[in-house]
Amino acid sequence: MIPSVLPTYSRAPLHFVKGEGTWLIEADGRRFLDLGAGIAVNALGHAHPALVHALTDQAQKLWHVSNLYEIPQQQALADKLVASSFADTVFFTNSGTESCELAIKMARKYWYEKGHPEKTTILTFDGSFHGRSSAGIAAAGSEKMTKGFAPLLSGFKHVGWGDHDALHAAIDDTVGAILIEPVQGEGGIRPLPDQCLKGLRALCDEKGILLILDEVQCGVSRTGRLFAHEWAGVTPDIMMVAKGIGGGFPLGAVLATEEAASGMTAGTHGSTYGGNPLACAVGCAVMDIVSTPEFLETVNARAGFLRQKLEGLVAAHPDVFEGVRGVGLMLGLKCKVAPVELVKAGYGCGVITVPAADNVVRLLPPLNISEDEIAEAVNRLDFAADAVLEAKG
Repeated sequence: MIPSVLPTYSRAPLHFVKGEGTWLIEADGRRFLDLGAGIAVNALGHAHPALVHALTDQAQKLWHVSNLYEIPQQQALADKLVASSFADTVFFTNSGTESCELAIKMARKYWYEKGHPEKTTILTFDGSFHGRSSAGIAAAGSEKMTKGFAPLLSGFKHVGWGDHDALHAAIDDTVGAILIEPVQGEGGIRPLPDQCLKGLRALCDEKGILLILDEVQCGVSRTGRLFAHEWAGVTPDIMMVAKGIGGGFPLGAVLATEEAASGMTAGTHGSTYGGNPLACAVGCAVMDIVSTPEFLETVNARAGFLRQKLEGLVAAHPDVFEGVRGVGLMLGLKCKVAPVELVKAGYGCGVITVPAADNVVRLLPPLNISEDEIAEAVNRLDFAADAVLEAKG
C-alpha cells in the first residue's frame, strides 16, 4: 500500500522537532550539528531571533493578498536586492525551480520581442541541476533526471563541463542564452574557475547571447560574497536565487537587467504566492544581516577555518577521502567510498551532511556557524570516517 506521503524520497529515520542555531534536536533528544542547513536553505541557522521576529511580527498583520495589489514588503526586498546587485528589477517566486522557469521564459521572450524568435536554444552543462520542473530537468538533461518523463521540453543543448571546444561549437544562430551555476551543487561542489566565468561573459557579449546564472544554491553569501559571480568581477543578464534568501521560509527570485527583462510586460508571468508579505518580511531580515561587510568577512574567516580542519580530516583518512573542494561555506569532501556511507555514519555520530554527485559529500552549514561548532563537527566527521572503515572490516 502506498504511504500517505508520496514516496519520492529515501528518507533517513530521523524526526527533528526543534532547531537551535547550528543544532537540530531529534524527537528522542539527540542533538545533531547541522552541516546541511536544509540543503543551503537555513543561511542563519534554525530559529534565528531576527527571522523569528520578522515572521511573527508580519504574521500578526497580514499574510497574503496576491500580486493584484502593491506589497510594501516585496518592494522593500526588491529595493535591497537591486541596491546590492547588478539587477534593475526583481520578480519573486516561491522556489528555485520557479525561478528557473521564469529565467527561461524571460530569455526566450527577450529574443522574440527583439525580432529573433529563432533564438530559443539555451546552452547548459553536464552535471547541472536547475530544479525538477519540466524545464528544469530538460535543462539538466541527465538520464537520472529525465528518464520516464518524455517528451522533454525542447530548446536545450548540453555541453560537457569544462569543454571549451564543445561550447564554441554548440553556438549557432538559434542560441539565445547560456545557463550555468557558478558553483555546481548537486553536481558535486564544482566551482567554475573565475577565468572561465569571465570567458563566458566575454563570449556572450561577442555573440550577442544572454548569460543566465543559477545561484539558487551558491548565492546569498554562501561563497563569502553576496553572490558567487562577484568573485570573477562579472555580471549576468539574468540570475536565479532562492534557498538562503528566505532563511528557511519558501522564497525565490529572478534578478535581471532592464534590457534582459524588457519583454516581460503585464500578463506575461505571474505567481499567486510569490513575494507575499510573510516571505518578503523574512527576506528583508535575511538581507539586512547577510549583505553587510562584517558578516561576509566572518563567513570568509569561518570558511578558511573549516577548510583547514577538513584538510586535516582528509589527511587522517586517506582510505576514505580524496580531497576537499569548493568555495566559502559551500564545500565538498571527495570520497573514496560511497557518499551515502559517510552520510549515514554521520547520523550515528550526530552530524548532518548532504550527498551529491561525483562521489562527494556536501558541507553547507549555516553561515553563522562558530569556530567551536566547526571544530566539533569535524571531530564528529572523524568518528564517522572511522565508522565507515570499521563497517568495511
